[in-house]
Amino acid sequence: MRPTAVRATAVLAALACGLGACGSEPRPDRADASPTTTPATAAPTSSEPAAPTPGTDAEARVAAALAGLDRRAQIGQLFVVGVPADDPDAGAQLVEQGVGGLFLAGRPADSAAELADRTAAWQEQAAGPGLWIAVDQEGGSVQTLKGEGFDRLPSATAQGDLPAEQLAALAADLGAQLHGAGVNLNLAPVVDVVPAGTEGTNGPIGVFDRQYGSTGTEVAPAATTVVDGLAAAGVTSTLKHFPGLGRVRGNTDDTADVVDPETAAGDDQVTAFASTLTGTTARPMVMMSSATYSRIDPASPAAFSPVVIGELLRGTLGFAGPVISDDLGNAVAVRSTPVGARAVRFLSAGGTLVLTIAPATFPTMLEAVVARSAADPAFAATVDSAVHTALLAKAEAGLL
Repeated sequence: MRPTAVRATAVLAALACGLGACGSEPRPDRADASPTTTPATAAPTSSEPAAPTPGTDAEARVAAALAGLDRRAQIGQLFVVGVPADDPDAGAQLVEQGVGGLFLAGRPADSAAELADRTAAWQEQAAGPGLWIAVDQEGGSVQTLKGEGFDRLPSATAQGDLPAEQLAALAADLGAQLHGAGVNLNLAPVVDVVPAGTEGTNGPIGVFDRQYGSTGTEVAPAATTVVDGLAAAGVTSTLKHFPGLGRVRGNTDDTADVVDPETAAGDDQVTAFASTLTGTTARPMVMMSSATYSRIDPASPAAFSPVVIGELLRGTLGFAGPVISDDLGNAVAVRSTPVGARAVRFLSAGGTLVLTIAPATFPTMLEAVVARSAADPAFAATVDSAVHTALLAKAEAGLL
């Protein structure tokens, strides 16, 4: 059984019954939401579940990597930090600080060959484990790399309309182009489901044609094809934005207090992620939404929710791989939370990799996690588990 997901039939059946048992779905806290049911109780913060061991070789490489890292360096592996894609010096400075990965921000005109030289230099500079080199290469209006050597990609909506074999060829070409440029982590595909007729009011996804379809049965096969195509080229995918941004209006990048009052644990939004995870033999990551889901956990944004991450994603869906945040640096959705607390809360909820596109926030976040880990044994155990999950993913990706 793959470590990314448990048995498909059992997962989907469990989702149909909500969190844990039939009839126990959390109730909404808004008057305009669907009829209420019994609320779920948030579990106490706990460490991530250990991923099933894919083999002694990978575990041995993880053990060797851990032995070569002091505590601060271990915690540094839990951060993916934004850097201008065309600024080699800024990337080098972050590598020197011990980040686990770099996210290439902006829309550089660099060719694939130029970018390959830059990423190779960063990888050579890394003193410990290899780096995640991440991009947003979805297609349409969300495509980081457009220079020579990178095809212009159609929007996800257009990709979803392609025959399966054409989409598979597109994904294979995309993976080969990214791999050739030294990119090993794509923050795609989008698995959010935007119901038909609501595209124009769905600020983060539908307005930009970032969805593969209007139902989970349309989205999941397309997303699975993209995941498989990228994996064949050695590029890890990221399914986003769990448990789904298809029903919200505001964009969490530029809007505070974004709330989804409708999506529940067994919703089409969630089953699209479950079907994608069970439909691929690859090991993608999952990115958390920063919106709040009234019918799942009205108390916290998904990125800070042990109910959404621990109970739903890791528990009901059985996902044991890396959970990465959406941007916790500049996003307006998290601005009311102190910078250091954003990283601590995300990891406490069961997250693995903190993504911040604002490099200036990294030192504060790192210090907060180091300090909390030193003072709180339970949180330290949570961090240990996250570091193990992060390094195991790097071992599987050939970065140890």
